[in-house]
Amino acid sequence: MSKSYKYYGMKSSSNEVNEFVKHIIHTNELNEKDGRKKTPICIWGKHGIGKTDLVQQIPKELKYQWCYIAPAQFEEMGDLLGMPKIKEGVTSFVAPEWVPTKEGPGILLIDDVNRADDRILRGIMQLLQNFELVSWKLPPKWQIVLTANPDGGDYSVTTMDDAMLTRMMHITMEFNVKSWSKWAELNGVDPRGINFVLTYPEIVSGELTTPRSLVQFFNSIQTIKNLQEELPMVYKLAASCLDEETVSTFTTFVQQNLTKLIEPEKIIHTKQFERDVNKAIFEVVKVTSICLHNAKLAAIPKDLNQFKDLKVLDLSCNNIAKISGYFGQLKQLEELDLSMNIFETFPKQLLKMTQLRKIDFRNNRNKGFMGSLSQLDIPEEAKEALPKCEILS
Repeated sequence: MSKSYKYYGMKSSSNEVNEFVKHIIHTNELNEKDGRKKTPICIWGKHGIGKTDLVQQIPKELKYQWCYIAPAQFEEMGDLLGMPKIKEGVTSFVAPEWVPTKEGPGILLIDDVNRADDRILRGIMQLLQNFELVSWKLPPKWQIVLTANPDGGDYSVTTMDDAMLTRMMHITMEFNVKSWSKWAELNGVDPRGINFVLTYPEIVSGELTTPRSLVQFFNSIQTIKNLQEELPMVYKLAASCLDEETVSTFTTFVQQNLTKLIEPEKIIHTKQFERDVNKAIFEVVKVTSICLHNAKLAAIPKDLNQFKDLKVLDLSCNNIAKISGYFGQLKQLEELDLSMNIFETFPKQLLKMTQLRKIDFRNNRNKGFMGSLSQLDIPEEAKEALPKCEILS
């Protein structure tokens, strides 16, 4: 059964959320100067997608102060409001330790706000409305940013009512492989891990497999130079924090040597994908068999010479009349099917491919005989040059 999640605001990549938050912060600063109210920002998204990391990065970029609270950890209202004191017969509340005391600019992150108890959640409403609670206020030039998990599904969250929702501006953060890979590259994530996510972006949607748990796993394999040699340990590490399907996919990824595909920055920044990316893929991926039967080819595709490990090639039932010189670069080719084409003579280029063990050259159409089938003679020089090859004609 699919899970029904409820989000608020437009679904956006991490880069777009970053821009959105900075824009609202700038607007709030202008409003504060003019005596108008500031508006808190709430970022929605699934667990482990990087909401908290994104908000933590913004004060570093803007050189702002930073304060963090996780109200799900608050057991009593005093954790939010502070402790009461009586002075000259008047009761007031001393601000709790987490409340910033210096003037901003600064950002207060209220993390996973809707995982808090309902009493705490209702208590936060005044803070969102006026940037103050009972006897204390946030210092000037401070912004409030919240993160929240979506309603619905299997998240243990407290639903926020409309009165609370309308006190904030909302945006939903979704995983975007290109944005994530840029972040991962800048933050020193193992390139083999980045390659894996770029190759299988669809796996970043599991219950245990999230961008956060993937980074944990990639950090744990960083000291393992050869993943194939240490595959049992790699498997244990993956199984400790990822979904079973992801573990299986990564194991296959390692076994097929795809960890060496290409540096992530080339995929992200390249302007010539064919040259910089496809070429690297062909050099690593071991394709040993290709079938192009009845593919309506008038010539042999030039890109075939990039498959250095090709052993079996079926080009039957096409309109191929000749073989180009680059075909000889297929040094591992053992079986070649050229039947049902339009060759008039046996291709001389094949005479140098002594590794061939079988060539099917039957039923080639002679263009000079109204398309009728003809049996072409195999020259003696072919039999001499390819003594270990079975030639069918």
